[in-house]
Amino acid sequence: MALKTLQFLAIVLTALGLVPAGAHLFALPNKIGLAQEAYFVVQGIYRGWALFGLVLVPALFANLLLAFATRRTVRPSALALMAAVLMAANLAIFLAWTCPANAATENWTNPVPGWEMPRTRWEYSHAANAVLTFGALCLAVLSVLAAAPWRGQQGTDGSR
Repeated sequence: MALKTLQFLAIVLTALGLVPAGAHLFALPNKIGLAQEAYFVVQGIYRGWALFGLVLVPALFANLLLAFATRRTVRPSALALMAAVLMAANLAIFLAWTCPANAATENWTNPVPGWEMPRTRWEYSHAANAVLTFGALCLAVLSVLAAAPWRGQQGTDGSR
């Protein structure tokens, strides 16, 4: 796979992972204090959003592949590897806190006693993942920028 294509995929897949996470982060202040009935109604707007989660694994692998493809240049490779680590942390948080909250409430269709704890875990795990995914996106972009020769930049022999 050509390096430019891999760079493009790492950025785009990571950015797509930020879409739902960012939406959850910015909705958190308006939702966290809602009463049970209102909260469960509002959660209905996320039906079908699970499909966004499918992009997280390809984003992780695209960043890993980018780190491998640029392994001869330390900075771009290290930046891409750090992006992959953040995407892996995102998945770990999802599996540890978000997914169990979804399961306990049957994807927010079944109010359970003590529903506030799953809500808190769900909301804050999404907030953490928004921060991690934004960091991964920044690192992926920095990796591409670090690997890119700048137009107009002079070579060591004085040529352009």
